[in-house]
Amino acid sequence: MTSIESVSDEPEAWFKLDRDGGTLSMGGAWTIAECARLDRELGSLDLAGKGDVSIDATKIDRLDSAGAWLLLRTRRALEAAGTKVSGFAVPELYQPLLKNLDQERKSEPHRARIPTGLRGRLYKIGRATMHAYNQTTSMLGYLGRVTVETGEAVASPGHKMRVAAMFHQIEETGINALPIVGLLAFLIGVVLAYQGADQLKRFGAEVFTINLLGVGVLREIGGLITAIIVAGRSGSAFTAQIGSMRVNEEIDAMQTMGLNTIDTLVLPRIIGLVIALPLLTFYSDIMGLIGGAVMCYFQLGITIPVFMRQLAEAVTVNTLLVGLIKAPVLCKVVQNLFWPWA
Repeated sequence: MTSIESVSDEPEAWFKLDRDGGTLSMGGAWTIAECARLDRELGSLDLAGKGDVSIDATKIDRLDSAGAWLLLRTRRALEAAGTKVSGFAVPELYQPLLKNLDQERKSEPHRARIPTGLRGRLYKIGRATMHAYNQTTSMLGYLGRVTVETGEAVASPGHKMRVAAMFHQIEETGINALPIVGLLAFLIGVVLAYQGADQLKRFGAEVFTINLLGVGVLREIGGLITAIIVAGRSGSAFTAQIGSMRVNEEIDAMQTMGLNTIDTLVLPRIIGLVIALPLLTFYSDIMGLIGGAVMCYFQLGITIPVFMRQLAEAVTVNTLLVGLIKAPVLCKVVQNLFWPWA
């Protein structure tokens, strides 16, 4: 070799091609920090029609996976251009790395876990059964632990309830949910009164639309609407907040400091929900009845005094109490059915 056709300017990593183009020498530190520059300079080489070329990389001091990939890509580029690579010499230390990168990766064919036919149907039924069983046992375990922790908190004379955290949860789950709960309950009351009046009009019993509305809203619809909104809104917010604390290892830090995570994180939310849900359900009932009263006034011509008098005859205090008591239970059932991660 008497002259150099291309030399890299940076001494840390270099390559050179002799005048007759028979040998491409490489040396220095072929690492990821130098690969961008080496890639540009290697791309500017014109090796077409050079005949046989031997790659001599024995003077490379350091080589990582990026540099090894660049070496292999250079060899493949020469072969793709019609140049025969007669030799490819690298330090013995880096030969396993190059061999590993040069292997052809074959992806295994995808195999479905679920078998076809009757076995597949039985598999799905069994999987759904086990999922329901696991959900039930975890829910019972969660309920039992919360019950025990609540009993210990109430019975322990030296225990201090986290009143500030509890009222904060009442504000988040109850007060902040008033607009969406009120709007949906009002619209449901309007729809229920309209559909009920449309069907009862055929029998001349339009006035019993008030009975349908009162019993349906107070006993079922009001609590169900509240449960769906709270489970989707507050339950997901609880999951995101506690999940973020788990990722950031805040819960581990609390346990290391000796804090009871159930008492600190769970009880304020549970007690806040138990207090807020009946109040929120009562508000939902009132908004649903208002929506039904508005529709009865415009659709049937029933005035507000007549509506209130018929409503008082149709429902009792027991009807209202049943809906209020079911609100926390419905919230937990809806959460486990549609948002099991919450």
